[in-house]
Amino acid sequence: MKNIKKTRNTTIYQALFAIGALLFPVIYGLVFRPLFFGQTPLPLELVFLCASILAMVQLSFLKFSWHDIQYSVSDKISKAIPTLLLLFAIGLLVGSWIISGTIPMLVAYGLKLIRPDYIFIFAFIVPIFFSLCTGTSWGSIATIGLVIITVANVINADLAIVTGAIVGGAYFGDKLSPLSDTTNIAAISVEIDVYEHIQSMFYSTLPAALLAGGAFLILGFIYPPQIQVNDLGVIQSTLNSIETLFHFNVLLLLPPVIIFYGSFKRMSPLPVLIVSTFSACCLSFLIQDYSFDNIIQTLYKGFDVNMARLNSPDALPESIATLFNRGGLYALSEPIIITLLVFIYVGIIDQIQAMPTLINSLFRGIKKTSTLIASSLVASGLTNAMTSSQYANSFIVGEAFAKKYDEFNVPRKVLSRSLEDTGTMLESLIPWSTTAVFVYATLGVSVLDYWHWQLLSLINILLAFIFAFTGFGCFHKSIKIKPKVD
Repeated sequence: MKNIKKTRNTTIYQALFAIGALLFPVIYGLVFRPLFFGQTPLPLELVFLCASILAMVQLSFLKFSWHDIQYSVSDKISKAIPTLLLLFAIGLLVGSWIISGTIPMLVAYGLKLIRPDYIFIFAFIVPIFFSLCTGTSWGSIATIGLVIITVANVINADLAIVTGAIVGGAYFGDKLSPLSDTTNIAAISVEIDVYEHIQSMFYSTLPAALLAGGAFLILGFIYPPQIQVNDLGVIQSTLNSIETLFHFNVLLLLPPVIIFYGSFKRMSPLPVLIVSTFSACCLSFLIQDYSFDNIIQTLYKGFDVNMARLNSPDALPESIATLFNRGGLYALSEPIIITLLVFIYVGIIDQIQAMPTLINSLFRGIKKTSTLIASSLVASGLTNAMTSSQYANSFIVGEAFAKKYDEFNVPRKVLSRSLEDTGTMLESLIPWSTTAVFVYATLGVSVLDYWHWQLLSLINILLAFIFAFTGFGCFHKSIKIKPKVD
């Protein structure tokens, strides 16, 4: 028998309590404990677990059955499965690219070619290209971003600035790529063509990228890598170790080429990642000196330099372990667990339609075009911050504001842009978001360290509000408010 989701009228107070179920542990666990009590922040897993329990207790008082709650949660988790599988695949991909020599080769060439003064602008531009071609910000961060952060670590560059540049570049490419899932979802949610959506985003995102790029170029001279004479020896030693442990071959570019080809052909990302991983494993077996057991262990728990020590008679610098002990099926277990808990909480509050109820109540009295656009920006940022899902954000806010945009004769491409200007762009700045956890797990830099250097998002969000109130890029010439029909 098919389950049918029950719907009930939800009051604004009920919606506020459901949202407060997350806000309370966030404020206490992530703000008050570290800033005022001198204690360690609560783990995000416990924050969302507490939020889920509080929301579940609320639904019990509202006479929702356990069956209803469980069905709603299961429905949400089923929609998270593609994301979870992608996280597993990225862990496998990183491990396979390391043991095959692909990442070590890119790191070695990066150390030889990158000028330290330009590391920040390089960290911003390269992920843009990679993300535009692949349509995935997370994939770009986990692959080319990992290469760049490794190079930055060796040359003693400011890792917080480098991470901000990497994340910003990855999100710029992802936002403007027709291959991106979030870009297509934003267009679909408001029923417009994806290329019309991308054209609209150029108004805010391109100026933000130019300003951020200029800032990263200047920052390279203000905060140059602190390379000492001794560091030059460490860099050369690292290069020698990499070249000793891995054989370089042009065929090692095949795994990234597979990613680019699959993205260009608009293939599903999961099969493409698996094929790239398989090709890297084959190259490792054919080109490198690692055994089949080494490859299996790398896919299972990540690459370990102890494997390399068995194949090299020379002592390895400790930096090699820092650079390459990564990847594997369990590499992103923390983001996976947090993602599951996020969707459990979202599934619970979705049972009473908490977010749509709150948005419709807060923004029903809009009378100006500028207020309409600004309200959709606020709603988009709020929804993404609370649900940690751009999918949920696009459909919740898109549905809530689409008719209002039509009433004010504002093109829906402005709404779709607003969904990303604050929704997508805010993801990497929220400490409890799955994106921030993913960045930390992949690059090893906390959002509290890099958020103020994620210049693309900060500038983009600011420009979005400026354009909302000035009318630039919002097509005001065509706006004529329709008379209200009784």
